[in-house]
Amino acid sequence: MSLKLFKRGEIWHYRGTVAGGRVRGSTETTDKARAQRIAAEREAREWTRHLDGPGAALTFADAAIAYRQAGKPTRFLELVEDHWKDTPVRDITEKALKRAAIKLYPTAGAATRNRQVIVPTQAVINHCAEEEWCPRLRVKRFKVATKIKEPATLAWCLSFAENASPHLGALCLFMFGTGARIGEAVSVTWDDVDLSARTARIRQTKVGAERMAHLPPALLAALSNIPSNRKPDDLVFKYVSRESVRQVWDAAIKRAGIRNLSPHSCRHGFATTMLHNKIDVKTVAQLGGWKDVATLVKTYAHAMSDLTVTDVIFGTNLTQPETPKAVND
Repeated sequence: MSLKLFKRGEIWHYRGTVAGGRVRGSTETTDKARAQRIAAEREAREWTRHLDGPGAALTFADAAIAYRQAGKPTRFLELVEDHWKDTPVRDITEKALKRAAIKLYPTAGAATRNRQVIVPTQAVINHCAEEEWCPRLRVKRFKVATKIKEPATLAWCLSFAENASPHLGALCLFMFGTGARIGEAVSVTWDDVDLSARTARIRQTKVGAERMAHLPPALLAALSNIPSNRKPDDLVFKYVSRESVRQVWDAAIKRAGIRNLSPHSCRHGFATTMLHNKIDVKTVAQLGGWKDVATLVKTYAHAMSDLTVTDVIFGTNLTQPETPKAVND
């Protein structure tokens, strides 16, 4: 065998030259006999790769390395790398991938299994397919039940703010007024806010970009009323993560006696309010940080319940729809 074993601590590793190429790695075992078998299997794969082309012995671990080196998105990739490890790519079929998604997320819904297992696994393999190392992997994803989420209204947000601390109330109004996601909002520092210019920089972690948001007067006033020394690096809303918001968020809802909505409902409310006020969908997508218009329309657009809106067909001006009253859960 060309590959030689050596120890690092208690774990056996291997290194050597196979088919003119340097090979090294960890067997991830303390058992020498098992380590020898693992090293022999790696050497055999390297010879197969050399003689029959890269796809013949391509493992998911190797595919993931190539995917990372190409600068591709790596969100949720670590878990699937740990699951598949040195599994040959040819063995990762649609059925095997779906079984893996269920195993990794036994209690999760279809959307989570799709997003966090199927999408990253398929992305890695199909990147290698583009390099002509293996066939493309086509997967019919788990069916996701459509959930209609209720958007927050201005009346809801104002009632919430009245029953919350100044920084929590401002956080609610900030998400409603800018369309920011909760994770984006809690990351805003005072250095990102220019009260004189009425703007705030929002780092869009989901799409890897930044945007400048306008601060309407009511939002500007809420931010101005936050008690703070306003050091540039200080978090505007004081919460270090979305998880730290949840408990105080629910408490404010209970005090206000309003419908139990999540922080993300404020982003829904931004889109719905803008669309209902006849702002074109492309502008709403741009101002709210949606990557594409289709996602905005499919997920965030909510139909108006007022049947009389059809009066506009005959030139009748619309009356402002009545804001739904707050209700107790």
